[in-house]
Amino acid sequence: MTEPEFDKTFEPAHGEAVAVGSNILRVTAPNAGPLTFHGTNSYVVGRDTLAVIDPGPDDESHWRTLLAAIAGRPVSHIFVSHTHRDHSPLAARLKAETGATIVAEGPHRAARPLYTGEVNPLKESADMDFAPDIAAAHGHVVSGDGWSIETLHTPGHTANHAAFALSGTGVVFSADHVMAWATSIIAPPDGAMSDFLASLDMLSERDDSLYLPGHGGPVRKPRQFVRALKTHRIMRERAVLSRVEKGDRLIADMVKVIYRETDPRLHGAAALSVLAHLEDLVGRGEVITNGPPSIEGEYRPA
Repeated sequence: MTEPEFDKTFEPAHGEAVAVGSNILRVTAPNAGPLTFHGTNSYVVGRDTLAVIDPGPDDESHWRTLLAAIAGRPVSHIFVSHTHRDHSPLAARLKAETGATIVAEGPHRAARPLYTGEVNPLKESADMDFAPDIAAAHGHVVSGDGWSIETLHTPGHTANHAAFALSGTGVVFSADHVMAWATSIIAPPDGAMSDFLASLDMLSERDDSLYLPGHGGPVRKPRQFVRALKTHRIMRERAVLSRVEKGDRLIADMVKVIYRETDPRLHGAAALSVLAHLEDLVGRGEVITNGPPSIEGEYRPA
């Protein structure tokens, strides 16, 4: 496989919990959209005392479904992959309800400081109130009642993005870093393409058997899929560089060509990913621009 075979077949089963593994339930929030697919997946792990991964958005119907899946059992830990508002806001409410400990890489932050005059396009999507009880280092393991979960730092989509490996099972909760239905948006300054690619390299060295993502269905051949996803990103980088070499100076012009077969509703997100590629190319000296890379900047071959 040179590029990933994306799989959009997925039944979200809104309003109910779905068993997706041994002592793993999936609850999908009803927040479908161009960037969230059919909604955000929350996971309930364990049999007696539970862990909850990515409680999800502040949505009352999702909250009720999540509580029904928990079914009155104690929750010892809440794991949060990153601080976009479709993943983290319910963590505080669930902690207040259960007394559970919140585990995450850390609070929200950008991958780099904002340039003078720069506006963060995804500022409103960030949960700036989130603060974990445990800021877990890469490789940090939390053991619960019949389960152990290892934190894997996977920056790229956001600077604080983490995946969580269910030790001894081959299962990784890959959140928004690797999804079966589409590639993750990388939007500077919150995200960075160089970080994203390095995180893919880290995951490709592991021998996992199943990814359960933050949106959509499972990735069943993770190592193969991750390597194909890396190839896909490198091909996108080459396409961006080719457009610059052919005379496109503006990101909007590049998007029209590179993403001509993509849903126009996603062109804004595509432009941010092109910016992430250009930021990386400028950093490596392959493309030049006046001042720091920006969505409105003009780009030329180095």
